[in-house]
Amino acid sequence: MEKQIPVTTAGTGPRIPAPEQIARAPKVLLHDHLDGGLRPETVVELAAAVGYEGLPTTDPKELGEWFREAADSGSLVRYLETFAHTCAVMQTREALVKVAADCAEDLAADGVVYAEVRYAPEQHLERGLTLDEVVEAVQEGFRLGEANARAAGHRIRIGTLITAMRHAARSSEIAELANRHRDAGVVGFDIAGAEAGYPPTRHQAAFDYLKGENNHFTIHAGEAFGLPSIWEALQCCGADRLGHGVRIVDDITVEEDGTVKLGRLAAYVRDKRVPLEMCPTSNLQTGAATSYAEHPIGLLSRLKFRVTVNTDNRLMSGTSMSREFAHLVEAFGYTLGDLEWFTVNAMKSAFLPFDERLAMINDVIKPGYAELKAEWLFSAGS
Repeated sequence: MEKQIPVTTAGTGPRIPAPEQIARAPKVLLHDHLDGGLRPETVVELAAAVGYEGLPTTDPKELGEWFREAADSGSLVRYLETFAHTCAVMQTREALVKVAADCAEDLAADGVVYAEVRYAPEQHLERGLTLDEVVEAVQEGFRLGEANARAAGHRIRIGTLITAMRHAARSSEIAELANRHRDAGVVGFDIAGAEAGYPPTRHQAAFDYLKGENNHFTIHAGEAFGLPSIWEALQCCGADRLGHGVRIVDDITVEEDGTVKLGRLAAYVRDKRVPLEMCPTSNLQTGAATSYAEHPIGLLSRLKFRVTVNTDNRLMSGTSMSREFAHLVEAFGYTLGDLEWFTVNAMKSAFLPFDERLAMINDVIKPGYAELKAEWLFSAGS
């Protein structure tokens, strides 16, 4: 894919943001897994506390490197296997509070002002917690993390997505759980796990229930599996957003002369402004893309699909929102205006009430980017 580098002359033209500007830019994150974002030192600490001896190493630095290398296999199945270790240490109330608080603090320190973080409560029951106790512990942790972030000079708001595992048979029970806690910080529902062999329609009853309750949900679709997964998620299940959705590019043809033709599903996704929760680094690890420069996010953004940028699993990918943005800036020459576009797209697509989304866009995101855009006027030699 052609790399687009804008030309900047004194006083005019688009400006490539510096890394420290990217770090300070307000960001919105819609696709982040709680059990994929632990600090390596927290994994070691919690493993010792609960007596878990399955870690490949207890050195935090080496452990962080191991997670990234194990996830760099090019296989979604192998990628998902790394979660056995993080889930193993997230089985007590204290551990869940700690992990959620760390998550909020880390995201806030990276400039994220709103995040929707997802996890599967059914994976945290091995030491006797109930589903409701798991949700309550995570919510307590997020509120603690938000307070700690404020004390450190950062502002963040966290909404929770309750996830059901697509290979299991508890999705209706988990959907009811999400609906039960929707007024206590749970903003929606999701299904996750390996796509192949587990189509979203296996969980049709859960989605029908949520639609009947006027609740929100996203569906992992079009990551490792193709267009049928996306079609089912939208047309059978009624998803509000697509988790990844990267394979929608299979329904787009780019001719040799540069003209682009959208198939009917791709056209529907664009016309209906279906949000795509794209995770570039994660997609490279699982083989859904070959490089940042060749990632479909470039084409989809150019065609004005409702593209959002996300981290997926910060531990396994060794990433953050700032790093994801930096990779895209390097690959496509994106400006602060482009990063603002991604961020506004995400805030428009969040599962918050409309008035709160609008306030975040107008009172937090746009002013933050306007200030960053204006900084060149006051730099030496501008």
